[in-house]
Amino acid sequence: MTGEHHQESGRTDEPSRGQDGRSSRAARPDGELGALQRRLADFSAARRWQPFHTPKNLAMALSVETSELVEIFQWLTPEESARVMDSPGTAGRVEDEIADVLAYLLQFCQVLGIDPAAALAAKIERNEHRFPVPEESTPDLPDRHSPE
Repeated sequence: MTGEHHQESGRTDEPSRGQDGRSSRAARPDGELGALQRRLADFSAARRWQPFHTPKNLAMALSVETSELVEIFQWLTPEESARVMDSPGTAGRVEDEIADVLAYLLQFCQVLGIDPAAALAAKIERNEHRFPVPEESTPDLPDRHSPE
């Protein structure tokens, strides 16, 4: 993570409500994601950064880091972008920005009590219903939609 980084472990046992009003249990991810969230929380706590880790600040930091990732690809052709990991210097930059984006996303989820893996699984399931597999594919008409 570059610059100033702050994090709060705002976990709760109360159900939280997403933007769509659906209730979800507080985040208690296990496994590797949970371990990374705990490590980020410990890192921030040791530096007393928790007061700065509001949802607003974390969302803004996530946006900035995502923009830094986008900047790497800004003027590349589609072919050049597909080969971005071939250059060790550029690959390192991409990996660093991916790490920053993931770190802020995990911290954001922790502060809001969201289990990121459960949220993604639920979103995939909703998208499977919203965008069923077509009976016949038409190769000349690519499907260009956002999973939002």
